Amino acid sequence: MTQTKEKSNNTTSSLDFKIRKYKQKLARSGVPSEAKKHDAYDKPGVRRRKAREEAKKNARKNARKQSGGNRD
Repeated sequence: MTQTKEKSNNTTSSLDFKIRKYKQKLARSGVPSEAKKHDAYDKPGVRRRKAREEAKKNARKNARKQSGGNRD
């Protein structure tokens, strides 16, 4: 469980601020993305297809980073 600690001298200790901080910590822990993966069953072929598409996307992204991203 993700917990947030309250500082006694914090002037922005409003409920909205605490909720925002909690959501940020929760997102960094990876809980929402893990829950999304288990939301519905994907057939093995669909999983492989998504993995190939993700690999292509990452390869393009890494190629852009290595080339410096300059488009002349």
